[in-house]
Amino acid sequence: MSDPQSVSAPSSQAHVQLPQGDIRTETSDDLPSATPRDARILHLIMASMGITSYQDRVPLQIMDFAYRYTNAILEDSLLYADHSRSTNPSTGTAANTQITVDDIRLSVGARVNYQFKPVPPKELMLQLAQERNRRPLPPVAQTYGVRLPPEKYCLTAKDWDIDEEAKELPVGCKSVVHR
Repeated sequence: MSDPQSVSAPSSQAHVQLPQGDIRTETSDDLPSATPRDARILHLIMASMGITSYQDRVPLQIMDFAYRYTNAILEDSLLYADHSRSTNPSTGTAANTQITVDDIRLSVGARVNYQFKPVPPKELMLQLAQERNRRPLPPVAQTYGVRLPPEKYCLTAKDWDIDEEAKELPVGCKSVVHR
C-alpha cells in the first residue's frame, strides 16, 4: 500500500487516515464496518445532497433498483446484439456476440418509452381541471337519502327507555318511560 492520505471532513465529521485513493468520511453516527461499499457511497451521496433523514432500507432499495435496471438493460442489449450480428453460415450460431455502446443505447431508449412516465406539464393539468370544474355538480334531489314515514310513526324524535326499577308492576312486566 502507498503512504496513507489524510482526509479531513466538515466539523460534524471525524478526521480519518486512509490508504492512497480511498476516500471516506466518518460521521459521529458512523455506519458499521459490515456495510457494503455501495451502501456507504449512497449514504455519502445522499449526505452531499442534503438528505440527512431516511430509513436504513433506502440505500438498499436504491441498490436493488439499480441492479434490476442494469440487469434488464444488459439482457436487452445482449438480445439486440444477437439480433444485429450476422450468424455463422456453417453452424447457424451467432458469431462471438459482444455488446456495443449502440446496443446499450438502443436498450435504454426502448425501455425509457414504457418504463418511466414523464409528469404532464402543470399548465396542462390546470387546463384539464378548469374544463372539468366548468360543469356544475348535479343538484341534490329533494328526496335524497332514506325515506322515512311521518314523524309520529318513527321512534327517532323521542327518546324511549325501559324502566327497570318499576316495583309495583307484576313480575315479568316492565314499564316504558318517555323522557
